[in-house]
Amino acid sequence: MFMKRFFSFKNWWRKFSLQTRLMLTATLIVSIVMSGITLWTVDSIQKDTKLNDTRFARDLGLLFAANVNPLVFEKQRSELAHLTERFYNSTASIRYIILLDDEGEIYYGIPFSAQEVQNSLQLKEYIQFKNLSHSFPLIKNSSNLDSTEIIDIFVPLKYLDKHLGFVIIGINPNPTLINFSNLTKEITIAVFVSIWLMLILGAAFNALTITQPIKELLVGVKNITAGNFGQRIDLPFGGELGELITSFNQMAERLEKYEKQNIEELTSEKVKLDTLVTTIADGAILLNPSLEIILANPIAQEIFRWNKNSIIGKNIEELLPLSMKTSLSPVFTFLLDIRENKEMRSFQQEFIFFSNQKEQKSIRIFLTRVFDQSQTKIQGIAVTIQDVTKEAELNQAKSQFISNVSHELRTPLFNIKSFIETLEDYEESLSKEQRREFLQTANKETNRLTRLVNDVLDLSRLESGNQYNDDYIEITQIISEILRSYQISAQYKNIRLSTEVENNLPLLKINYDLIMQILANLISNAIKFTYLNGSIVIRVFTINRALLNNKKSKLRIEISDNGVGIDKKDYLIIFDRFSRIENQVHILEGTGLGLSIVQNILERYKSKMFLNSELGIGSTFWFDLLL
Repeated sequence: MFMKRFFSFKNWWRKFSLQTRLMLTATLIVSIVMSGITLWTVDSIQKDTKLNDTRFARDLGLLFAANVNPLVFEKQRSELAHLTERFYNSTASIRYIILLDDEGEIYYGIPFSAQEVQNSLQLKEYIQFKNLSHSFPLIKNSSNLDSTEIIDIFVPLKYLDKHLGFVIIGINPNPTLINFSNLTKEITIAVFVSIWLMLILGAAFNALTITQPIKELLVGVKNITAGNFGQRIDLPFGGELGELITSFNQMAERLEKYEKQNIEELTSEKVKLDTLVTTIADGAILLNPSLEIILANPIAQEIFRWNKNSIIGKNIEELLPLSMKTSLSPVFTFLLDIRENKEMRSFQQEFIFFSNQKEQKSIRIFLTRVFDQSQTKIQGIAVTIQDVTKEAELNQAKSQFISNVSHELRTPLFNIKSFIETLEDYEESLSKEQRREFLQTANKETNRLTRLVNDVLDLSRLESGNQYNDDYIEITQIISEILRSYQISAQYKNIRLSTEVENNLPLLKINYDLIMQILANLISNAIKFTYLNGSIVIRVFTINRALLNNKKSKLRIEISDNGVGIDKKDYLIIFDRFSRIENQVHILEGTGLGLSIVQNILERYKSKMFLNSELGIGSTFWFDLLL
């Protein structure tokens, strides 16, 4: 068993390097020697302390005996007791005092009674000393029943060469001496552990200050060997190690400069290119083989919101938006590899990104390889950027408009076709009432289709810039005509139409058909979204110049209802084409073009629509027209 453990330790020991084994051996020897010296020093101090305690005990016994000898000789027991008690109380280290006669019988003891002392097993052992020589004090270390150490002093009592008996004084040892033994062990262990702890801390410090930099240098050398000349080591060290790191960084910097020499011809033409690309209408960027920006014209800087002074020399992948970088990074790699598809010289792709938090841009990017004169070596990549934001917006608007119109046309056409086919296929089985209902529904869908086509035509005419003749008209007359037109629709839902029109209103210069179309759209919407038994109020009044800071007076027209109301989040979208808040419930008819037409008409008169609404309470639409 012992041999097995020995060989295991031997194999474990061999795993360490020679330097480590020597260091561990030296540390073990030093720790043992230092612990031994510490143990010897502390033990010597302990012995000196114990010797001092013994001398104190002997002197104390002799002093007490010299004071009580006359009293014992004269048998003055009360004086003896009084002196003994004073002596006992005056010295805190005295444990007890016992007086024995020449025969060894105890006749006084403090703090014990004579009977208690006589019955003590420890004291009976002391009494055996009565037959010994009485010419000198005897000191003995002992322990009582609770294992507490005591120094016992046996002093013979003599007076006028007559032996009178013994006095036994028990003294508590110095408390420092009692704890000194444990302290010796603790100090010795602490010294031993401290030496090994210093070794461990030294090894850790060595790993951090020497081993780690060496590892970093090794990694750096491997990167340089692999061609990564951009490798740098950034460690805050001084001395020889710091000089080595500095020399390595200088070497890497020079190697990196040598690598860039293959684009000297391209950079020599930079001034000519600067003049050329600044005149190009599209954005232009020139990259070296490391994808660092050599040149970027003002158009490219404007498209990407770049600062010219901070982009030259930077890698373009660090400056591009994330989505664009993800798509172009593999393309850059592909184009820079001359081995890949030598016939492919360019690449084209379109992107959409946000140049800031609000502005969205659509761009078309062309990437073209730049070769040297021999057409065998790639010198970089030329990037051309076209801003197609307006083109994309127009295409999107056109697609959205066609999609919306198609959707709005398809629904009534499908309904008309369905009811007509049903009448054709089941005419004989349908009752007269059912046929009438089907025809009414088809007619209703036809009217809806007609309204949609008319709205689209109206919107198209408005946007085409056609001229409309304006005349001076009385707005009160227009209001009366509108009320008569929609009186039947309002009565069908038992809605009360009322007006609040200011007296003596001035004439308004506006196209009759356009103002009728504005009011018709607003009132029809109010009737559509007002509950049964509701009310709609039309208000017309002037806003004087004092309120407008001496500007021209305006005529304000308001249409208020107590209908369903509009959520604030829908305020902006309700003026978009084909936008209908009733899309959420799909129960109300409409083309979604009415408010868009109104807004377009008002823009012709340099005005716009305002809205104030709360869900469940109602809405108020108003606009101002110059007088």
